[in-house]
Amino acid sequence: MDNTGENKADATLDLSGVKCPINFVKTKLKLEEMETGQLLEVVVDDGEPIRSVPKSLKDEGHKILKVDDLGGRFKLLIRKGA
Repeated sequence: MDNTGENKADATLDLSGVKCPINFVKTKLKLEEMETGQLLEVVVDDGEPIRSVPKSLKDEGHKILKVDDLGGRFKLLIRKGA
């Protein structure tokens, strides 16, 4: 990974309009395809998705590096845990 301070996602997943808990399941499946330490960028809706997805990912050992408010949706940058 470069040291420019810019975290470039290795993969992206747009879950706009996807309901809970399916958005967490899809995020988890995508992370399973990735190597430990890789970055995944995920877009989720406001409400239940942004409340539950980050918490569930942290509980599984992944790290939420950044959360950007896109106005009704949120972009998460996640580092895959071991």
